Amino acid sequence: MCGIVGYIGKNNARITLIEGLKRLEYRGYDSSGISIHNGNEIKTIKSVGKVSNLEEKINPDEFRGNLGLAHTRWATHGKPSIENAHPHNAGDITLVHNGIIENYQEIKKYLIKKGHEFISDTDSEVVAHLIQEENKTKEFEEAVRDALKKIKGAYALAIIHKNYPEKLIVVKNSSPLVIGIGEDEFIIASDASAIISYTNRVLYLDDNELAILSPTNYTVKTISSNKSLYKEEQELDWSDEQAKKEGFDHFMLKEIHDQPHSIQDAIRGRIDMDNGMVLLGGLIPIEERLRSINRIIIVSCGTSYYAGLVGEYMIEEYAGIPTEVEYASEFRYRKPLLDKNTAVVVISQSGETADTLAALKEAKNKGALTIGIVNVVGSSIARQTDAGIYNHAGPEISVASTKAFTSQLSILTLLTVYLGRQRDMSMVMGKRILSELQKLPSLIEKILKEEGSIQKIAKKYADFENFFYLGRKYNFPIACEGALKIKEIAYTHAEGYPAGEMKHGPIALIDKNFPSIVLAPKDSVFEKTLSAIEEIKAREGKVVAITTEKNKDLSVEDTIFVPKTLEILTPILMTIPLQLLAYFVGTERGHDVDKPKNLAKSVTVE
Repeated sequence: MCGIVGYIGKNNARITLIEGLKRLEYRGYDSSGISIHNGNEIKTIKSVGKVSNLEEKINPDEFRGNLGLAHTRWATHGKPSIENAHPHNAGDITLVHNGIIENYQEIKKYLIKKGHEFISDTDSEVVAHLIQEENKTKEFEEAVRDALKKIKGAYALAIIHKNYPEKLIVVKNSSPLVIGIGEDEFIIASDASAIISYTNRVLYLDDNELAILSPTNYTVKTISSNKSLYKEEQELDWSDEQAKKEGFDHFMLKEIHDQPHSIQDAIRGRIDMDNGMVLLGGLIPIEERLRSINRIIIVSCGTSYYAGLVGEYMIEEYAGIPTEVEYASEFRYRKPLLDKNTAVVVISQSGETADTLAALKEAKNKGALTIGIVNVVGSSIARQTDAGIYNHAGPEISVASTKAFTSQLSILTLLTVYLGRQRDMSMVMGKRILSELQKLPSLIEKILKEEGSIQKIAKKYADFENFFYLGRKYNFPIACEGALKIKEIAYTHAEGYPAGEMKHGPIALIDKNFPSIVLAPKDSVFEKTLSAIEEIKAREGKVVAITTEKNKDLSVEDTIFVPKTLEILTPILMTIPLQLLAYFVGTERGHDVDKPKNLAKSVTVE
């Protein structure tokens, strides 16, 4: 969602801030702005559209200083416009905000009665005016804290004051914020991609914490009690080079090609082949409690939700534990029945997904054991779950998830074997699954070598406006993920369905202009999937089949082959051609596949 960057230190803030905004463009946005404190006053400029539009409007001679804020906005309150763009100013106060203030209308009415005038439609400007009102009788820091006590909602804030050219205040509550620690400088941002080129030393705030930064030191306090806190610094486990395109046309294509490495990183050091066991250090504190778990609920959103659906098949079949998958956005609104023998597994690439965080809090409040599967070390979900497993996939810059998804599937495979070996899974079965899992990176390399033929198929179907994506058992969720990917990237209508459900209604839509992408590996349900293909062909529907190599039992318009593996692992291999299809259809249609319209990388509002 919205991207925050802030700087205080010895260097020219403008350069760092603009570079930070460019690094955050992948999050999705519609406008941007920057404020610089030049030692005497705060100068602000804003623009609608790309960060490059903002950069063109800035006079470098006028925007010089060692303290500043910058922001990319993804509209929630008010349309994209100069007035609604951040930073927002109110008297001596300037701030940027990510999140949603739930009681802003109530506060706004109160402030209007006090004589405040508003120029935007945003909830964010209300916060600036509220701090200004408190600042009439209190010092800057106290005014911020007392204003925050009146606010309800999720927010990350960075705030500066005209009279304090060497002070930057940052606040976190259910919205991501990281503080980069440099040499006599601090860089704050919504995520580490805006920081990594300057430092790998970072500080993560927890909810309801506030940090006061000067050019040379920092203090962290609680908002409610003003109590000083000790916070341990952390090191980022990825480099600036990992966040660059490395010669690929788009980050999405680079990240598709990253998958042999990201899967290897997900499983590295976690497999004990001699005993058919899995070593998950993050689960050691809850190992014994996991033995008594008799029910699992997986909660997640978007692509991560489909990873959870695959996990449901895995865990039930091989670990024998009843498993459900819930949309995190609905989880806490349906009064879920949880107890101490239920494990709630939350999956989020960013570790900051607002809906998933809300579901996590609900699970903890009801006494369930909570486990996180996240890619970002130090993220909110990583810190708030009872235990967790990191993906180690490195930064994923493209908005549409690719390598994080297959990394999640790899982690869920490890978790399945871990839980299964605690129960009835034999050593032989554990070794078999883990042996085949270790082969996946090389099998994916083989699929990637067929990129050219997949591109030709994508070009052939690029002008179609409707698609069905069909699969059965393990590959039904992958059909849903494939449909989501082409929706995100190519802006074409697509639906993921269980192949067996076609005849129960959707088949009415099939004709020569409504092609189907069918996942048909040679597995336990292949014959059933073949029946669905024949039903489509009988109605003149075009079929692109993704199947196991050397399979001669298909007669369809186009075929994409993947290497043979265990049925439980076919979802990972099936995913790769679907990602490439979406990528090439999107580029054929002329879209910016790294920054699809209306979408954000990290969804930090409910």
